[in-house]
Amino acid sequence: MRVYINDIEYEIDRPMTILNFCKKQGIDIPSLCYDKRVLPNGACRLCIVEIEGYKNPVTSCLEKLKDGMKIYTHSEKIKSLRRQILDLLFSNHPNDCLNCDKSGKCKLQDYCYEYGIVSATFKNKESNLPIDRTNKFFTYDPNKCVKCGICVSICNNLQNSQAISFTGRGFDLIVETPFNKGFGNSDCVSCGNCVSACPVGALNPKKKYIEDKFRYWEVKRTQTTCSYCGVGCQMNLLSKDNRIVEIEPVNTIPNDGLLCVKGKFAYRFINHTDRLTKPLIKRNGKFVQASWQEAYRLIKEKYSKIMKENGPDAFGGFSSARCTNEENYLFQKFVRTVFKTNNVDHCARLCHASTVAGLANTLGSGAMTNSIEEIDGTDAFMIIGTNTTENHPVIGSKIKRRVKNGAKLIVIDPREIELAKYADVFLKIKPGSNIAVLNGIMNVILKENLHDMDYINERTEGFEEFKRTIEKYKPDLVSKICGIDKNDLIKAARIYAKANKASLYYSMGITQHSSGTNGVMSTSNLQMLTGNVGFESTGINPLRGQNNVQGACDMGALPTDYTGYQKVFIDPVRESMESFWKSNLPSKKGLTLTEMINSAGKGDIKFLYIMGENPMISDPDLKHVKKSLENLDFLLVQDIFLTETAELADLVLPASSFAEKDGTFTNTERRIQRVNKAINPIGQSKADWKIIMEISNLLGYEEYYNSPSEIMDEIALCTPSYSGISYKRLEKESLQWPCVGKEHPGTKYMHKNTMARGKGLFKAIEYEESKELPDEDYPLILTTGRMLYQYHTRTMTGKIEGLNEIAGKSYIEISPKTAKIYNVEDGEKIRVKSRRGFVESFVKITEKVEPGVVFMPFHYADGPANLLTNPVLDPIAKIPELKVSSVLIEKIERKSYV
Repeated sequence: MRVYINDIEYEIDRPMTILNFCKKQGIDIPSLCYDKRVLPNGACRLCIVEIEGYKNPVTSCLEKLKDGMKIYTHSEKIKSLRRQILDLLFSNHPNDCLNCDKSGKCKLQDYCYEYGIVSATFKNKESNLPIDRTNKFFTYDPNKCVKCGICVSICNNLQNSQAISFTGRGFDLIVETPFNKGFGNSDCVSCGNCVSACPVGALNPKKKYIEDKFRYWEVKRTQTTCSYCGVGCQMNLLSKDNRIVEIEPVNTIPNDGLLCVKGKFAYRFINHTDRLTKPLIKRNGKFVQASWQEAYRLIKEKYSKIMKENGPDAFGGFSSARCTNEENYLFQKFVRTVFKTNNVDHCARLCHASTVAGLANTLGSGAMTNSIEEIDGTDAFMIIGTNTTENHPVIGSKIKRRVKNGAKLIVIDPREIELAKYADVFLKIKPGSNIAVLNGIMNVILKENLHDMDYINERTEGFEEFKRTIEKYKPDLVSKICGIDKNDLIKAARIYAKANKASLYYSMGITQHSSGTNGVMSTSNLQMLTGNVGFESTGINPLRGQNNVQGACDMGALPTDYTGYQKVFIDPVRESMESFWKSNLPSKKGLTLTEMINSAGKGDIKFLYIMGENPMISDPDLKHVKKSLENLDFLLVQDIFLTETAELADLVLPASSFAEKDGTFTNTERRIQRVNKAINPIGQSKADWKIIMEISNLLGYEEYYNSPSEIMDEIALCTPSYSGISYKRLEKESLQWPCVGKEHPGTKYMHKNTMARGKGLFKAIEYEESKELPDEDYPLILTTGRMLYQYHTRTMTGKIEGLNEIAGKSYIEISPKTAKIYNVEDGEKIRVKSRRGFVESFVKITEKVEPGVVFMPFHYADGPANLLTNPVLDPIAKIPELKVSSVLIEKIERKSYV
């Protein structure tokens, strides 16, 4: 159809609103209440336009184009009406632009300037409503609110928190929380998405300190990738005077303009006063500042001595899922070419090693099969072993939105996570019984003939043996093993199998078990049984915990793999890498992270280089970890803060944060995204890639890079799945691997026509009990996990005042029944014991956990859950059983003094 806008003819091939079409054409129509992510409401009326033949102006955000329309967006009549609307708004608004923190970013201010509103001509309705300062990160000033509704719409329809709503009418309309207790005392999760969208100064980030003050025209904006979880949210870092002063979300893939509390507000660690700014050498048990030259001299001295006396097997390195792809590539290359060993690993060993092993075995690729944006097309979700809304909040919000729009949801978890409230079926299983519940669901599907036999025949193998194993897992048996109602199990199986597009999401609740690899392969069995691999909006979707777990694995920071999962023990592969790197390479498989810790304890590993990892909080059986690290001849730690691990080091090197360097991260959906330098390195800190390069040159393997883009060019040459990646391409768009060739568009979802291994492999998997079960001495099951308001070992979030005010100390969740048995009260500090030691933590009584089960987040050094956890390993992936341990809780006797 044809329309005419300001006397210019346009052709339109699909229905859309006038405002949307004009924005596409670069025609600027003012609006305070428009956000393309939510349905328009026409509240502000500023987007009115004149249409020939219409009696009155119409709001362009609501009116759809029709063939032959003649539209005028800036006629004198329309501009006059807009001036009246702006005058009304300004008359009911505090005239404090000089003092308002939003000045320079306020749409009302901009439009008043554009339309010549310099003073209010209508009588101002007196308004002196109290400012809500209850939230730790932002304030709400109802006096400045223009009633546009964007904050309410985003909270309820994008974030899906339902924390705020409108109350009142007309001038008395305000945004309120339930019972009007304030943002800080509601279901608000402090994501700040309402703050980011507010067009005026009603919602504003708190600025507590003088260095936080700035005007928006003073800042530089640098788009980059969030350094927290694996979602890979895009954001702008706002910087002034070499400080990051604010974060803005970017409305693009994968987060669509959403952030969580950490992405939006937890950035002050970057310029924190505790940042490492100079190398530290330990002398007589105490750290003293040193020059880089002194630090490098010490490294060369220790390296030469230990290599001469003990050889390559005495060396090892921990790479980092928090560093860039380029840095992980250089680190593993350094270990192999300089240390001459494959003893290199990183924290994926503790979270998703079983994903890589399990999915590679059954499908041929150990990565998330589908994309985050495909959530919108999914008909049924199975969420198992992932607390998605807390650990991957943006993905959690998208799932909630899709369920709200009609998708089915099955949640399987030992705790009643938030998504359980939205579930059609919630199976609250006994910790460690994942394989049993999945086998039970598949038993029902097979018995009721709900499986996709055509898919199975065409695209899989091993079905008959798998089927024989599943036959014994009848609902009655599974009900007893898992502690669930068999009818709920049957209902879940039917819902899931009958869905057109069913997608399974999991995380460490599946992987961190002595049977973790088998648990991953069980998820693969279910998806192949129902024909849900190789299609859009389906698949097996492991959610990576840290920002670059996927990338660190892709880059070969693993003891058995070079980049792109090329095996070190295959002669032609090794020979090819030797030729490429111009160095003789070791052929023996390296030690895993946990094996290196054990080896250090025995005295075999003597020199350990740790980059951006904190095993003194993240690893199991922390007493053993500490003893092992203290047994080293030389511990070199490279980090941005003096972590619990760095405190044990002989030498600490100051690294730069993600805001101070260029590079790439690869998010949980295999998407390679740019990290862009916003400020200069703090103090004398250096980007990790520069430090590695300099040490490599120092120790005899010469390599020189002018920038991370040159490192990526090298990665592309030796990594088939990254062969089409370059910074030039990434400047235009992020790309998902496999991306094989300079013209390849990347891979939205994997296994489209065939599995990466050819045919998908069904695995006959039996349920096995966890290795440590409750007994008379330790009668409770401890399971561990993460929470929304802290991240990993708190290296970064532990420096954020607001997060620590909300969740600054260790706690243990206990059911009311268990609390009664042990006579403990909410908030009481108790002792928690396992066979490996004890910690003290604060009681949180909740129905989230079943009687006999307790939960602790692992983040806290003041109550380190991993001092208690079981270090027994999965025999395939060598991942520890962090999710099931046996513990005892007891009251702490307090001495009384007279």
